[in-house]
Amino acid sequence: MTGPAVPFREIVLKVHSRCDLACDHCYVYEHADQSWRTRPKAISDHVVSRTAQRLAEHARTHALPSVTVILHGGEPLLAGPARLRLVCEEFTSALAGIAELDLRIHTNGLQLSPRYLDLFDEFDVKVGISLDGDRAANDRHRRYADGRSSHPLVLKAVELLRQERYRHLDLGLLCTIDIANDPVAVLDALTELDPPLIDFLLPHATWDEPPPRPDGSPTAYAEWLLTVFDRWQEQGRPVPVRLFSSVLSTLSGGPSLTESLGLAPTDLVVVETDGQLEQVDSLKSAYEGAAATGFDVFTHTFDEVAAHPGVRARQLGLAGVSETCRRCPVVRSCGGGLYTHRYRSPDGFDNPSVYCADLAALIRGIEDRTAAATESPAVRDPYELLTAQQDLTRTLLAHLHDSLDGSGGEAWETAWALAAELESDPAGQEGIDRVLAHPYTRTWLLSTLDAVRAGRPVQGPPVERLAATVAAAAVHAGLDLAVPVVHRDGRLFLPTLGEVRVGGTGETGTALVRADGEGFTVRTEGGALHIARGAGEGPNWSPVRRPGAAAGEPGPGPVPTLVRDDLDPYRTCFDTPAAGRLAPQAADAWSASLAQAWELLARAVPGQAAEAAAVLTTVTPLAEGAPVQVGRHGYGALGIAAGGDAHTLALALLRGFRRAKLRALAEVTDLYASDGSWDHRMPWQEEPVPFSRLLSETYERVGLALFAPRFLAGVPQAFDLIEEAAETTVDGKQLLAGMRKEINGTHGTSGRNGCKTDTERAAVR
Repeated sequence: MTGPAVPFREIVLKVHSRCDLACDHCYVYEHADQSWRTRPKAISDHVVSRTAQRLAEHARTHALPSVTVILHGGEPLLAGPARLRLVCEEFTSALAGIAELDLRIHTNGLQLSPRYLDLFDEFDVKVGISLDGDRAANDRHRRYADGRSSHPLVLKAVELLRQERYRHLDLGLLCTIDIANDPVAVLDALTELDPPLIDFLLPHATWDEPPPRPDGSPTAYAEWLLTVFDRWQEQGRPVPVRLFSSVLSTLSGGPSLTESLGLAPTDLVVVETDGQLEQVDSLKSAYEGAAATGFDVFTHTFDEVAAHPGVRARQLGLAGVSETCRRCPVVRSCGGGLYTHRYRSPDGFDNPSVYCADLAALIRGIEDRTAAATESPAVRDPYELLTAQQDLTRTLLAHLHDSLDGSGGEAWETAWALAAELESDPAGQEGIDRVLAHPYTRTWLLSTLDAVRAGRPVQGPPVERLAATVAAAAVHAGLDLAVPVVHRDGRLFLPTLGEVRVGGTGETGTALVRADGEGFTVRTEGGALHIARGAGEGPNWSPVRRPGAAAGEPGPGPVPTLVRDDLDPYRTCFDTPAAGRLAPQAADAWSASLAQAWELLARAVPGQAAEAAAVLTTVTPLAEGAPVQVGRHGYGALGIAAGGDAHTLALALLRGFRRAKLRALAEVTDLYASDGSWDHRMPWQEEPVPFSRLLSETYERVGLALFAPRFLAGVPQAFDLIEEAAETTVDGKQLLAGMRKEINGTHGTSGRNGCKTDTERAAVR
């Protein structure tokens, strides 16, 4: 096993090894490992103190920001208030100034009383209570040794914890599943208690001792849980259910939220009442000694335990599951199931879970029930993607303002106040949206945020860009708002508009930019310069240009909003350097080539051309290199080198559009997860690649195939690979469905490669 061991962030401290119930499904007393018989009943002062020291040592060594200590048993309340106080005091003292301490206790609740809860309130100990549902469900297993019901006392404990003075300590309810119980009655009984969380647990079982299946169904537990899920949905999800939340999270590309599912490495160790250090104690269900490590808190560090082969086996993620699981498309959600449930003699834990069929059916069942509600609308609708991108840019701007925390100086604060004033007018808000949608606005925001995070100075152009942005927005809106903007080296750049020359080389100062009905005026100490709306190139004015039209004038071509930006200082976001300002003759020739290429696209793939026309706003000439590149930031910018015939340029534009759109989607939703964990062989090459490349090349080829059918080769096979890949999220599958429709000629509302109506295209713009 290679790589460093994962440090422990959670310890289970067995403070008492006996219990006041005789639950017949308990893994401590009723399963294979009977080591509890040789343990002290209660943890000693010495074990508590030494464990606290070991945990503090471990937290300091690994600079852990927080650690969790779960008081457990047996029944931990049997340790008594005095001993539990000692535990809380020792750990609080040991971790002080080293790491935040999260104390928890898991109890059957029978002994819970105000004297315990007052103690827990003092040390902020969160309380989780075991309850299997209504009385019939709970009494099926959770009874006293003489057969008496525990249900009334558990309900009393839950009600006590729900009191206002203790409510903040409530961790939730733990429910062990028994498919003989009525799933709806179980959920209703639990949700009626209004807990902050419900945790459903599969009963511990192995291939040697499989779980009961009265009707022989391999998916009986999934069917039971899906009935619970349907009821939970019907109720409006009144209480978080960890198992369901975890599946929903992983289906959308997020992390697992429970140890029993997902591929996250284990970071838990158990300390028994005698100080022995063990692996997760559910392993006691497998065989005698399965949880043992041979280590103890007196002579061994937590790092030594973390390096134990049994612990490391549960830290390997994908490499730690069986070969069958590694090939399964739901492994990212189920993670091979709980490690204990994989055991089978004589081959140990190198097996799928004994609940394998249940987990697969549960995950697929939840996906089928929720896909439509959880899919990002940005995957389906270009307008929603633009809206999500605009929201992201606004979020980044607000985050930058918060991150500067006043360090942007007077120039930033003045511009921020003027932006708020501009936003109060609908036309001003539209103007700001227009400038924020400019792709290089995103480049500016991200590069400045990076500088703030790294502690680099941001005074000067990074801070001054906000004022230029507000001034450009006011000009677009035609609002009479005077905006002070710094000019450097005699040049003042207004994003999306152009560059004004207000002085000589080396001159720096502040100009007042003010819009009027005819354009805008730039006023400096040396005088005023008026730039008329739509003005072309002049001695003091260099506008951004629009290919296919005279400089500064909107053109009638297929992409009337597309502008060529060879001025913006933040256009250097391509792998190839941006070219300088093109001479008028070269600019006209380049514009003509672009117009011809777009005309080809409009005829061959009208749907894609229409969408591209709506979202691609900016092209920047590149000095050399590839015919098309996508900027690293911002949606809507392409970098294109001069040269090439119209057909080659059309392919390049189409390729760039597909790349830009996929990147934009990936910025606002998770199309895949765990990239790089698996290798995939694309049908058009032998070299194995990560999923991100498989998806991006397939998405690109689909778009190109609609223009040049030769690119269709291998695409159907790639679709199948993506469909069966474990990395694909709900949104990734929706994107795949869209690609299939494109190839089948049914994508979009008109049935012509996704082309929308004129009204819809106008809305997207």
